[in-house]
Order: sequence, then C-alpha cells, then structure tokens
Amino acid sequence: MEKKTTDLAPLGPRGLLKRDAAAEGLQYLTFSLAGEEYGIDILKVQEIRGWAPVTKVPNAPAFVRGVMNLRGAIVPVIDLRLRFGLEAIEYTKTTVVIVVMVQGATGNRVIGAVVDGVSDVLNLQAADIQPAPDFGTAVHTEFISGLVTIEAGMVMLLDVDRLLSVEEMFALEVVRPAEPMAVQA
Repeated sequence: MEKKTTDLAPLGPRGLLKRDAAAEGLQYLTFSLAGEEYGIDILKVQEIRGWAPVTKVPNAPAFVRGVMNLRGAIVPVIDLRLRFGLEAIEYTKTTVVIVVMVQGATGNRVIGAVVDGVSDVLNLQAADIQPAPDFGTAVHTEFISGLVTIEAGMVMLLDVDRLLSVEEMFALEVVRPAEPMAVQA
C-alpha cells in the first residue's frame, strides 16, 4: 500500500502564508494621495474600509484624525495627507481607511491610514524596486522602502512600520507651549 503525505505551508504571524519573495514576487497595495501613487506591502493590510467619522482625541497632532472601533478594538486613524505635510481636503466617496498592522518597539499595533483612494495591487520582483534617493538630512526618506516605475509613472513604496510608528509620529509633533493662565486681580 502506497503511503501519501501532505506538506503543510509555513504560516507567518497572523496565520498568513509565508512567502518566498524570490519565487513568488512581492505584492503592494497602491493608493493615491494628492495625485501621486504610493504602495504598501499587502501583507501589512488587514482591511480597507470606506471613510466614516471617527472619535476625536484631544491634544493629538493634526494628522491624527481620531480613533475608531474596529470589532471591539480601538484603532487610531491617521490622515496620510497631513502626515506628509500635504494640503487637507474634504473626504469624498473614494476616501478610504486602510487598516494596517504596524510592528513597533512595543509590539504590533493596528492603525488606520486615510488615503484619497485605493488604486491597484502591484505584483513586483525585488529587482524591479529601486532604492529611495538620498536627499541628505534635508528630506526624511527613512519610511520609503523603494521606488518602482510603472506605465503611468512612479510608485513610492512605503515602510509602514517606520511611517506609522506611533512613537515617531508623536515625536514629530512639536510640543505645544502651555497657555498662560489669566491672573485675576
């Protein structure tokens, strides 16, 4: 009697299949912000939700839109336009929140990122990705993992772990001076 065996696929964190980048290539979810295309590793994406109002958080930086309840978990929501220093716009029916898993110094966190709209999924080989340009200390590019050229132009690939690190985002915000208290005579 012939014996049959089944090889099981290795699972990564969150129970997702581990990928062999050399054999299968890389996948990036692309989205638009102010007419430019950006991409994030699709394995970091948990879900994509249409924009819905969030609960504001007092004394938060301007790019922190607030928090939302995602099936019982409180998730901070960041506006990537404001995080990049772009002009704020009114949200439309194409505005979405990309819910991503961010690995930080204190562990994994779920964060929502507001973008103008989701575009496509890019299938890339590692050789297709060019390194981020070096602008010296004038421009911070540590959250750019690379650039890729497509028919429509260039797509900037983002490292969400660095871009959406809660500790780094709040460190970016200049500490607001305390308002002097009025002295009553």
